[in-house]
Amino acid sequence: MNGKKTKSKDQPEGSSKKKSQDKPEESLMEFIASISGVFVTGLFIITFVVQAFEIPSRSMVETLLVGDHVFVDRVRLAPKTDWLSWIVPYRQIRRGDIVVFLSPAEAGLFVVKRIRGVPGDHLHLRDGKLYVNGELQDEPFVQHDSSAAGYRAYRDNFPAVAPTDFDLVTPEWRQTMSSYIEGGDLVVPPDSYFAMGDNRDISYDSRFWGFIPREHIIGRPLFIYWSFETPEDEYKKKAITDRLKFVGHVILHFLDETRWRRTLNMVR
Repeated sequence: MNGKKTKSKDQPEGSSKKKSQDKPEESLMEFIASISGVFVTGLFIITFVVQAFEIPSRSMVETLLVGDHVFVDRVRLAPKTDWLSWIVPYRQIRRGDIVVFLSPAEAGLFVVKRIRGVPGDHLHLRDGKLYVNGELQDEPFVQHDSSAAGYRAYRDNFPAVAPTDFDLVTPEWRQTMSSYIEGGDLVVPPDSYFAMGDNRDISYDSRFWGFIPREHIIGRPLFIYWSFETPEDEYKKKAITDRLKFVGHVILHFLDETRWRRTLNMVR
């Protein structure tokens, strides 16, 4: 050993320089193509796979609060497509599912409720308690709102008691409801669903506007990706200045008024 350092035969002189020269630099067009690919993929997912929705009312308290932002699965409850059935876990809509759908009462309005009756079910309410196919339902998710009016005959004893003008039943449902009643029960027809809010006393739901057609159902909420303390009347404001003020409020109070404990909670 003469103390001189020798070069390894496995790393010939100039090898590192050659490697850097062999690696091609990404061109501007390749960079744009990569970004475009990511954008198109994200757009596809947001359009056809999941969709973001914001909860604007108290009808699903405590399950969903005003100001909860949820991602909705648009695929699993969608009508089955044979050529995708081997890869997509389609399933039927079940009693108890929470779903987002287009309102039968107001065109273009997205609504979220819980399915309480599926095709063929016989149901009624007695003193606010739900019976399906003759059995009293265990509904631990149901809340009763102290701000709502007390006992209301139509709301709490549906469909045995006829609606009054105070009950705000849609004209279409008034005309057709009786044709679905058998032996004091409402019978859910094919390709239709009966839904109610968890905050049962204030929820404007199938008791007031009827069944949800299958084709109106968008999907089911998966989880809350963000939740912010939001007054319910905020969603009733139409003026752009009011909306801008609230955006400023969100920016200023993002940390202290975000409901961090609800973030990433699954919706059940």
